Amino acid sequence: MIQTIRKAWGIPELRKKIIFTLLILLIYRLGNAITVPYVNVKMLSQYLEQMGTTVLGLYNVMSGGAFAQATVFALSIQPYINSSIIIQLLTVAIPALERLARDGGEEGKRKIESITRYTTVAIAILQGFGYFMLMKHYNLLSVSDPTIWNALVIIVSFVAGSSFVMWMGEQVTEFGVGNGISIILFAGILARVPYMISSGITGVQNWAAGKTAADNVSVLHPVMVPLLIIGVLALIVFIVFINDAERRIPVQYAKRQVGRKMYGGQNTNLPMKVNMSGVLPIIFAQSIASLPATIAAFMKQPEKGTFMYSFLQAIDTKSILYMVVYFLMIIGFSYFYSTIQFNPVEIANNLKKQGGFIPGFRPGKPTVDFIRKVLNKITLFGAIYLGIVAICPLILGKAVSNNALAIGGTSVIIVVGVALETVQALESQMLMRQYKGFLE
Repeated sequence: MIQTIRKAWGIPELRKKIIFTLLILLIYRLGNAITVPYVNVKMLSQYLEQMGTTVLGLYNVMSGGAFAQATVFALSIQPYINSSIIIQLLTVAIPALERLARDGGEEGKRKIESITRYTTVAIAILQGFGYFMLMKHYNLLSVSDPTIWNALVIIVSFVAGSSFVMWMGEQVTEFGVGNGISIILFAGILARVPYMISSGITGVQNWAAGKTAADNVSVLHPVMVPLLIIGVLALIVFIVFINDAERRIPVQYAKRQVGRKMYGGQNTNLPMKVNMSGVLPIIFAQSIASLPATIAAFMKQPEKGTFMYSFLQAIDTKSILYMVVYFLMIIGFSYFYSTIQFNPVEIANNLKKQGGFIPGFRPGKPTVDFIRKVLNKITLFGAIYLGIVAICPLILGKAVSNNALAIGGTSVIIVVGVALETVQALESQMLMRQYKGFLE
């Protein structure tokens, strides 16, 4: 990776792209330091620290801590991600959108991007309003009796910030390096690393002071520190290995004679990624599985010994029931996304049209059945991999009483995935320029 960046820096055109990307990230970090008016940041941070394992905690990590500080970029890229997922699902469900994406060409792609932007603004308005109501309900505002003007300033600031972040991501994609949205998400998660380190130091200090988890503080035994570091490094190696893993189905093309020339007869393969759905199943599963706990956080806490108290403890994000449901939902969403992204019927038809076939299977339904069988097997393996990566930090966080680890698996997958994707983008651009120089 370091060698690739060093070689890319030596190419003037790529150097400009890297500098442009870094400037956009600098603007993003500066925006994360500008607080929205009329908000009591100290009380808000304390409240969201208690909600670390809910959807609010996920938003805070994805925004690089800006959500807990109520900055202008508090909503970050989340509205755009949610909008993209919704439009992607609607493209499968609505025939008109499916035709637009499949047959519309560049014009159709621009229309879908435009629809995604409008949907992003609509979702940002809803999330901004919900965030304001949360702060108003829990008296987290600096004004005791907020007016319509106060609400309008806060909500418009959130919506404008989210729209600006979306625009910056698109600029990076067009004029920078890699996928802009992914890089901004990457930068936001990395910004949380100092907080996680300080949280670990605080945990060790609490242990040295003789405090326990019963004191409602984070406690970390010093022996766990090297184990955590080794575990994170092993997790990164494992993620890199699975990210590059794929099942290659051999494909042969029949020979055909056109005039005096013979065409075809090549042997190739059909690559199928083990984890073709990325981190989306984890994000969706965590949002839905932690929804009851998030709703309960907005309600008045029941007294101990009541049925409602026992029920909330059972569905809490630290409970065994939550982890089981979370794991099963990750597997379900993995199958859902793999079926959307990889259509065995379409692949088999394309092979048949091009004169290709899988050895040992006749074109048509036998080929479809074989591809579907292989898809189900590797999807199961990829889903179990995602489930393990997502559940292990939860179990570890519960064992060492440190909530900062609760969504560490999701963060590591995103960081490693974006880093590998960006390096591949740099390598492809360098390769393209080398071929261009050779041809000239």
